[in-house]
Amino acid sequence: MRQGPLAGRYPAVAAMVTLALIPYLALSAALDPLVPIISAQLHMTTQAMALSSGLGNAAYAVGTVLAVQFAQHLPQRRMLVGYAVVLVVGSVTAAAAPNATAFIVGHVLQGLATSMLLIAAAPPLTIGFPREKLRNTAVIMNMCVFGAVALGPFVGGVQASAHAWRPLFWIVAVIALLALILAALTFDDAPPADRDAPWDVTAIALAAVGCTAAFVGAAQLTSHEFSDVAVTGPMFGGLALIVALIVYQFRARRPLLTIRTMMTSAIPVAGVGVALFAAAASVAATALTASVFMQHFSPVQVGLLYLPELGGALVMAVVFGIVISRRAMHFLPLVGMVLLAAGIAVFRASLPANVPLALVGSALTGLALGATVAPALFVAGFSLQSNSLQRVFAIIELLRAVAAFMVAPIFTHLATRYSGDLLEGTGVALWVGFALAIGGAVFGVAIYALSGARPQTPDLDEFLDGDSPAWYSPPLLARLRRLPPPPSPLVAAGRTAPAPHRHPLTPTGPVLFAYDGSELAGHAIMQAAEQLSPRDAVVVCVWQPVDVGFTPLDNQPFDADRASQVRLAAERTAAHGATLADEAGFRSCSVAIEASPTWKGIVEAADGHRASMIVLGPHRRNGLLGHLQGSVPAAVVAHTTIPVLLIPEPSSTCSTQRPPARTDAKVASGA
Repeated sequence: MRQGPLAGRYPAVAAMVTLALIPYLALSAALDPLVPIISAQLHMTTQAMALSSGLGNAAYAVGTVLAVQFAQHLPQRRMLVGYAVVLVVGSVTAAAAPNATAFIVGHVLQGLATSMLLIAAAPPLTIGFPREKLRNTAVIMNMCVFGAVALGPFVGGVQASAHAWRPLFWIVAVIALLALILAALTFDDAPPADRDAPWDVTAIALAAVGCTAAFVGAAQLTSHEFSDVAVTGPMFGGLALIVALIVYQFRARRPLLTIRTMMTSAIPVAGVGVALFAAAASVAATALTASVFMQHFSPVQVGLLYLPELGGALVMAVVFGIVISRRAMHFLPLVGMVLLAAGIAVFRASLPANVPLALVGSALTGLALGATVAPALFVAGFSLQSNSLQRVFAIIELLRAVAAFMVAPIFTHLATRYSGDLLEGTGVALWVGFALAIGGAVFGVAIYALSGARPQTPDLDEFLDGDSPAWYSPPLLARLRRLPPPPSPLVAAGRTAPAPHRHPLTPTGPVLFAYDGSELAGHAIMQAAEQLSPRDAVVVCVWQPVDVGFTPLDNQPFDADRASQVRLAAERTAAHGATLADEAGFRSCSVAIEASPTWKGIVEAADGHRASMIVLGPHRRNGLLGHLQGSVPAAVVAHTTIPVLLIPEPSSTCSTQRPPARTDAKVASGA
């Protein structure tokens, strides 16, 4: 595998990620004071400028989905270099644009490349280095996203005071070029994540058409009323397509995005929800107040008013780095939402031109931004295995882009159209943002309370090793659904507790199906449905490298010597078992567990999910020795106090169904 001279060196990789993400995000926040200058020089209308921003933001949202799809089938690091090339091309095209068309094309390429770089580069920076680097990564990620956004108004104001815009765009192009150079120097060739994954054209089409329509519709608010079909048609139609994307991915057998896993687990739902509320509410505290301040101060002075926001984001980024390995990490987004509400309230009091209050509001907003979205993103990511982090980032950035970038034109429209007075309209919009901040805090607390989730210290070693999530996340709304309480930290981490836990015979816990992909395991699910009332179910597939331990779904080839490929095959097999369980009437989720021997993984999964029953389909064994030696059902019964339901093999079936050993897997993979 080819490597660059700086491959594997954390400072170089971190610098590459920083330089890749900052240009577009800072530029997006810096554009407002430059709009009149760009419009005059390129002969663009205000509507055209709004359309340019909308299309760039739509491309940013769509790029998250494209990056995940490309990572499945194409060499990941080579694609990262390709994304950096696109960022350079887009930045140069925008900076040198002779007309409106070239400017829009360049800006769209910048948005597309930035999100693809985020999805391709940020997860490897997070999980590809030792644990002690994770704190630095948290600070870098926070500053890349929100530090750049906080710096944008000041940079834009300085550039606007010079009555020019191209120098800033050329600086952005130079930064993009440096990111490309570092991407080449840190190159470390990596294979595709899963060549056998389907090309999900439907998901990509829904994301592309939905985001484009929604953002274009919102951009029309610059020159149209909210009730116009030109606004409501594409905007609500696009939102409907985005909802359809989420539903489609939730129900898909082999989804591109891990919607189902995230949306059925309490802590990821709370994290994503808080991030969306924060993204939407923060718009009120920045773009709206800036439009009022511009009537009283110069662009540079307005930029200086927002400079404390950068300081607040930096302070909170450091705090995030400190608490990322502690239980307090769960509380940081909640603190951020309170600070955001306070910042919006202070901004409201600062209108129309109270400088001291504006500086305080800016600092509070910076602290809030640093404490909400990025920490909430990691809170959601730590609730899943690290191999899902790329898809977690993609989902959150897709939804955050919709929440933040599409809400901004709506708030601006409300402020300018309400009663015909900008100051009064901005005040009303700020109160809406204040309500969103409070609502986000209440939402996060409610999800934790109603699901029985509790703040936990993350097990970062387990997470970074890919063995398990950093903490246990109970099913969504488990208390309302009367599911059992979460397990102890030891059980949640996949380890056996010091003393055995007695599980009462109760129907409230989920049924656990041990599914190895065989016909007998599927038969056991169907037969259990006839004996048990509809309830929650967990379908677990236990795997081991080399020996595998299960029958691959549809005999799809994989290399049994590579743990990553075996794990992916086991996840697909478990997901297929969950589909069978859903069809049988259960409300199921799937999980793949690495364990040896197999019975140990089944028992630990049952303990971790507080299962009320384990369902097994034992394979037929011939002869006395076959009945006596180490069968999985016998070992499970011997090592658990949970009731075990055995579904025998149908008498009409004479062949023995066994999970493949190493040789079988090699034959399946064509080796």
